Amino acid sequence: MSLRPACECLTMQDVRAGVDALDLELVALLARRFTYMDAAARIKARRESVRDEARKAQVIANASAAATAAGLPAGLAETLWETLVEASIAHELDKWDASHKD
Repeated sequence: MSLRPACECLTMQDVRAGVDALDLELVALLARRFTYMDAAARIKARRESVRDEARKAQVIANASAAATAAGLPAGLAETLWETLVEASIAHELDKWDASHKD
């Protein structure tokens, strides 16, 4: 079954197939994003450098602006990216700890 653009969906099966396919793409993008967290953990010399509140605010603001430009509901990006950034920080801390054992 080929995926239809959302505007051409005729059934809920079409809609669900599109959503499921996009979810797989989102997971792949998240996995790719986390490789950069791995790199950050490798590059940062100090554990205290992992949490950077100014950078966190910048990342969330960037996502919010992009979401607004894309016509997404207000507050959606902020909510999602708050969770994403905190999960990224937790992952990076775990990787940092694992790679900097004495």
